[in-house]
Amino acid sequence: MIFSEIYGSYFKAVSAILSKAADGALTEKELTRTVLENAFGESLITIPARLTDGSWPLLTPDFGTPLKHKPRMPLTTLEKQWLKALLLDPRIRLFAPSGEGLEDVEPLFTPDQFVYFDRYTDGDDYSDPLYIEHFRSILRALREKRKLLVCFHGHRGNRRSCVCIPYKLEYSSKDDKFRLITAFRNKPVTVNLSRIDSVQILDPWEENEYSPPREREEALVMELIDSRNALERAMLHFSDLEKETERIGEGRYRITLHYLRGDETEILIRILSFGPVLKVLEPESMVSQIRERLARQMALTAEE
Repeated sequence: MIFSEIYGSYFKAVSAILSKAADGALTEKELTRTVLENAFGESLITIPARLTDGSWPLLTPDFGTPLKHKPRMPLTTLEKQWLKALLLDPRIRLFAPSGEGLEDVEPLFTPDQFVYFDRYTDGDDYSDPLYIEHFRSILRALREKRKLLVCFHGHRGNRRSCVCIPYKLEYSSKDDKFRLITAFRNKPVTVNLSRIDSVQILDPWEENEYSPPREREEALVMELIDSRNALERAMLHFSDLEKETERIGEGRYRITLHYLRGDETEILIRILSFGPVLKVLEPESMVSQIRERLARQMALTAEE
């Protein structure tokens, strides 16, 4: 919660607003635009209102500010410790991030302090030198917009190879695996990185060659009761998804999530973790799945 609560996107948005106010460039329209650029869409529910009604006495009625200096947000020691801890994560280290400036900082925590109970145990081996080489080759091809020659083996051990344009790297927290999303002969192809035998970077692709695979998108509508900071927890929990949030009553909100069909099981598990404060309204297929899971859980509880 360090960055999201102290120096996170909400504080970044307010900082940008106050900087514009100090320059005399802030208007009501610019305030709204700055919030959308620096925070989440649902932040429009709170940030502009709090700044203009005096709850946060940082703006004057003419969109000026009583602050004498623009806000600065240097990293605290705690934040540096948190960053150092993140750099110990083998998945983050795949991206070869720089640890400059953190050499003498003790990590806030270490990976061995966590026990995962909601994921499969056959995740990728992120310490394998060949795996790291393949990952970084794919990452380079994505950044440089280049084709790849990928050789891999399927579920049954059959070996395949294809020249493809990489679309994206995808991580599944449930499976603890990275996947390459691409297309071959206009058909979408998903390849687990652990199944890749070799990767060769080829020439850059042309604009008329690039046609990313179409992924089916679904919309999920839920009603949330803001009990025990449920709204804040939901915004953080689903921050990786496109969503719309609408207040429909005192302490009640309607949330629409947009997700890919292939992630449905993972989304279902995340929703169930909220318990009774989050109710799925549609689609009916998701409602049915939740009922089935709850019925199985109640049956297991009764047997115990």
